[in-house]
Amino acid sequence: MYKRQLVLRALGLGDLLAGVPALRALRRAFPEHETVLAAPADLAPLAAASGAVDRLLPAAAPGRAVPAALDWTGPPPDLAVDLHGKGPESLRPLRALRPRRILAFAAPDGPPWYAEEHERDRWCRLLTSYGIPADPTDLRLPPPDAPSPAPGAVVLHPGAGAPSRCWPADRYGAVAAELRAEGRRVVVTAGPGEEELAAGPARRAELPAEDVLTGGLPFERLAALVAGADAVVSGDTGIAHLAVAYGTPSVTLFGPVPPSQWGPPRHPRHRALWHPGPPGDPHAATPDPALLRITPDEVLDALRRLPAADPAPLPASR
Repeated sequence: MYKRQLVLRALGLGDLLAGVPALRALRRAFPEHETVLAAPADLAPLAAASGAVDRLLPAAAPGRAVPAALDWTGPPPDLAVDLHGKGPESLRPLRALRPRRILAFAAPDGPPWYAEEHERDRWCRLLTSYGIPADPTDLRLPPPDAPSPAPGAVVLHPGAGAPSRCWPADRYGAVAAELRAEGRRVVVTAGPGEEELAAGPARRAELPAEDVLTGGLPFERLAALVAGADAVVSGDTGIAHLAVAYGTPSVTLFGPVPPSQWGPPRHPRHRALWHPGPPGDPHAATPDPALLRITPDEVLDALRRLPAADPAPLPASR
């Protein structure tokens, strides 16, 4: 009999990348099921690249909210998995489909939720609590088919999902200018509405127009850029997770959320910069104080200490 499993993770690029180990665990555990991922439509290429998803069901809500309903057709799913949240809100649209079985933190047989747990570990632990082996280090993506638009560049990405996670643009500018003085190629990227964040560093470093990539690159082009880069520098946002997925050296600037919850695996090619302090507001309208304690000199020093990209598997993140 034809079987289907529906997985809800209707979040962003970095969220989906952090969920790849859990998705792959579900694929291995239920190879006879069609795996349907409920996620934003623009993440379809990434879902396909993971090798763990057969079909994407478009699903999204403003911010990090839960979609009110899922546009599911046909018989109820044999299995529904909540990789979106911890509470009844994310469980509700799955239950409405009357699946044969549900795996979720909010389900009666679900495991406890630990607020300080690393995101990759959290979803793998959910599955292991149900007897499904899951490896949180199973992160790597196959190399993209397309060539890089800027091979060997250092990619700077000043934007993030919230202003609290945006290191000031003038500091990115200082890093960009110094790298250019050292003879390195620098590319600045920015998502939709973040053009001004890219404009400052571009002016400071006198970057040519072709090295300022704004408006949000299509996934295939962004993937090729990151996979072919010498290094990626960003805040705690999706492009940092993409660098990990492609084994590209990275420097990630953290605040207000610490790297213990969203940081890269411990490996010489990934540097997480973090100045501990009082808990910050991840939804604040200004950069977090912990983030502001990071200086351009720290970022440049971390970049200079990075090794070359390494195709070897990543070790455990704990």
